[in-house]
Amino acid sequence: MGKPHRDFAQIGDLRVAKSLQAFIEEEALSGTGISAATFWNGLAILAREFGEHNRQLLEVRDAFQTSVDAYHRGQSGGPLNLVDYENFLRQTRYLWPDIEDFTIHTSNVDEEIAHVAGPQLVVPLSNARYALNAANARWGSLYDALYGSDAIPEDKGATRLGTYNPARGELVIRRARALLDAAVPLAQGYHQNALAYSVEGGALAVRLRDGTCTGLARPRQFVGFCGEPTAPSVLLLRNNNLHIEINIDRVSMVGRDDPAGIADIILEAAITTIMDLEDSVAAVDAEDKVALYRNWLGLMEGTLTSSFEKGGKTLERRLNSDKSFVTPDGGELRLPGRSLMLIRNVGHHMYTDAVVDASRREIPEGILDAAVTALIALRDLSGATAEPARFISSSQRCMDPMRWPSPTSCLAALRTSSVCPGTRSKWASWTKSGVRLLISSIAYAPAQIALCLSIPVFLIARGTRFTHPWKRDRWFVRTR
Repeated sequence: MGKPHRDFAQIGDLRVAKSLQAFIEEEALSGTGISAATFWNGLAILAREFGEHNRQLLEVRDAFQTSVDAYHRGQSGGPLNLVDYENFLRQTRYLWPDIEDFTIHTSNVDEEIAHVAGPQLVVPLSNARYALNAANARWGSLYDALYGSDAIPEDKGATRLGTYNPARGELVIRRARALLDAAVPLAQGYHQNALAYSVEGGALAVRLRDGTCTGLARPRQFVGFCGEPTAPSVLLLRNNNLHIEINIDRVSMVGRDDPAGIADIILEAAITTIMDLEDSVAAVDAEDKVALYRNWLGLMEGTLTSSFEKGGKTLERRLNSDKSFVTPDGGELRLPGRSLMLIRNVGHHMYTDAVVDASRREIPEGILDAAVTALIALRDLSGATAEPARFISSSQRCMDPMRWPSPTSCLAALRTSSVCPGTRSKWASWTKSGVRLLISSIAYAPAQIALCLSIPVFLIARGTRFTHPWKRDRWFVRTR
């Protein structure tokens, strides 16, 4: 619990920290068409209807924990009888009775969740630079990842210290060509022996060292390009719904020494990112919460930036723009430049003194998070920004670690409340042991991008078929 706020504003039945009030009314509500009175009234209703229910659920959880503790104390010193233990858990309703298998059908699900298998990052929303790095990790350089990591051994002179090492660069290029041969093989020969790439008749044409001109073994893997067909600057290939960019630049430091002029290979990497308000951050006071909400607002508006010093220069991070390509038939293909962003709100066991209800009790932090993050996400839903932030395509994704039916009920109420009327939010309630591709290290150390790219390399090259956990019955929380 944070320090008590002495600077409150009385808004209807709620007492709201003035710093939070100012943010909501002067920044978050701007451009949404929702009035301050409407928002605060809706939040008061949510806090009143679900605040008490939330406390009751926490009491049930405490009772479960007390009974489990008592059971283990009674068994102290002896072996654990698993059959007896399971019976105990069922009798106390900690475990629910098994039910028959059932099928759940989903709709309005983003491509990145329904059809694309790739890494997911988790990043503290308290750090703007980390959040931007994670959102922009949708695409990453395979050359940089291999060169800067131990995926390439440093023996035989292939060290990574100092300036560019041609010996190490040659190993990187060889490894990257092997990926192309595995993921997007040629009908004849190998990418290692390519001298030139071009687009002829809507198909990829590759000239090899022996004079042979060939194409892809699976021609439909070629999905786009940039530049002139006879001398493209970018080739876009696809395998397992993940994209590969081949960048061609014969005057660049790398491309000028490459027979085919390839300067880099870019992989589609972090497909989704969880912007975290919970596990990886410590935000207890209203000022802390406002700082997190303001970063979320910047992501939704596309205005979030972060400046830092590196190598004696001032660098600035901002969200990447979308990518545009010419399709083989002459049309246009646009791909998101940023990962699909999910927001993980604080679990309902936490309370915040940023808002106090009519009984002068702190409200559940998860309810406040749900209301504010959904309000801010309206910008992306309404298309008010020049380029979608790729938070969602048409529905809000809220991550909540609670295992109770209440989050679903609370979110259903949020959809119809005056807080964010019409918000098509979806609540994924999961256990933290749920199956998911989760890599967090890149969010904290961008130099370790190889860790993030390793999964796309595997998925792209090995023909992996991914079974989405959300298609498994047990992934869903049962409501009674």
